[in-house]
Amino acid sequence: MIIKKAVIPAAGLGTRLLPATKETPKEMLPIISVREDGTLCLKPMLHAVFEQLYSEGFREFAFVVGRGKRAIEDYFSPDYDFIQYLKNKNKDGLAEELQDFYEKINSSTIVFVNQPAPHGFGDAVRRASIFTQNEPFLLHAGDDLIISPNNNHLKRLVNTFEYYNAEAVFLIEEVKNPREYGVIKGYEVEKGIYKVTNVVEKPEKPPSKLAIIALYILKPIIYEAIENTAPDENGEIQLTDAIQLLINWQCNVYGVKLLDKEVRIDIGTAENYLKTLRRYKLKYFRGFT
Repeated sequence: MIIKKAVIPAAGLGTRLLPATKETPKEMLPIISVREDGTLCLKPMLHAVFEQLYSEGFREFAFVVGRGKRAIEDYFSPDYDFIQYLKNKNKDGLAEELQDFYEKINSSTIVFVNQPAPHGFGDAVRRASIFTQNEPFLLHAGDDLIISPNNNHLKRLVNTFEYYNAEAVFLIEEVKNPREYGVIKGYEVEKGIYKVTNVVEKPEKPPSKLAIIALYILKPIIYEAIENTAPDENGEIQLTDAIQLLINWQCNVYGVKLLDKEVRIDIGTAENYLKTLRRYKLKYFRGFT
């Protein structure tokens, strides 16, 4: 894999999940996970994102965090006293599980980049430039996760990026209400792969039902595009607008459509959180692996 670095924005205020997110970052809210022995457990969303990317070979991570996100830094700082506490309580299985997670942390480079104020997803990405510098990088939202057999969605994303020499490639999904998302217009160059000709954030009249999922591979030119992107009416810099600028510059931008057997886990709203629990039930109790 030529993509070595992963940027994970986790600086949003999570206002759509209040009051739960008043003190707890939404990215640290639990989702259902399954242990190697088949038993279920609760795992913070960000933990699941990290482990999935780690399993695909990523070892360099930048978490973009803001005020009130100290819990994320604490969680990704090994606590060996707690492991010993678990052992003293004869909870060796839990101790080994936590030890395995800490070994992954210790074998990775993890940096925390501060976004002082919530000025949009594009601004959060821009702040990671000191980490990625002149390398292409994977961008993965901290409150979104795709479950697919053998992480096939990540492999297809990388393959599309390399094969089409893209400046930007991202996952897309057909949705019922595209007005809530960034939406693409484009044409299919091969099954499930779209050459993107237009993107627009939360359009009143969507050009399609294909919505952008916040999982991208980007070349460093995205930073130049972000610098040339004006804030929206809320004072936020949208990454979607910067990608449209790439398209205007004749850059290669592609969308990779989710397959039917791939499941998106989105905890951005209470309604989506409920759907997450239902989808995990489908995954673990109907044999989806």
